[in-house]
Amino acid sequence: MTRPSRSNPASARTFRDRRDAGRALADRLADYRDADGLLVLGLARGGVPVGWEVAAALNAPLDVFLVRKLGVPQQPELAMGALAGGQVVMNDQVLSSLGIGGAEVQSVIDRESAELRRREHAYRGGRPPADLHGRVVILVDDGIATGASVLAAVRAVQSAEPARTVVAVPVGPLSACRKIAQEADDVVCATMPDSFDAVGQAYLDFRQVSDDEVRDLLATPTTTAS
Repeated sequence: MTRPSRSNPASARTFRDRRDAGRALADRLADYRDADGLLVLGLARGGVPVGWEVAAALNAPLDVFLVRKLGVPQQPELAMGALAGGQVVMNDQVLSSLGIGGAEVQSVIDRESAELRRREHAYRGGRPPADLHGRVVILVDDGIATGASVLAAVRAVQSAEPARTVVAVPVGPLSACRKIAQEADDVVCATMPDSFDAVGQAYLDFRQVSDDEVRDLLATPTTTAS
């Protein structure tokens, strides 16, 4: 696939919050409802409330998937890459322009890997991650900015050999959605505003999601008995 599907580049829709965005996104994913082996993965933390609504609408189980931004040393808000499931995606342009060396990169990777392990325990306890092999996996986040985090997640998921990898987000720039579509089997982006500044521009309420909220959502069933 080389372009996003079921997306609306002309739309500039605003969502009340992540749960509202999830319900809107679920409408565009209706074809996947009750698919064999369907699994929704919410990228922690912001993708979990969105993913819960998607999973509930599609009658699919929900699990959490952890991705960490790799921030530039001394400028942690500036991403030089992302880490997920042992997969590392780096922004070579950022590394080159700032002259960041391999030792600095590895130090950040080591630190963020430790944080990933902490969050795995915080969200799952002793429960192992879901088995992705042969399943239809829908990766859900609250939005795409550069695409590095989602791309790292896609590559990590695909290393487990699922039957199909789908990326679904409420908002993102056309360029990033197209980049993800080069590697995922399907990309669903509900709105791609012409003027994209940040994911939060599509939300009235974009407050930070807490660890407790993630745990509560993961403990709330999304499937019904057949």
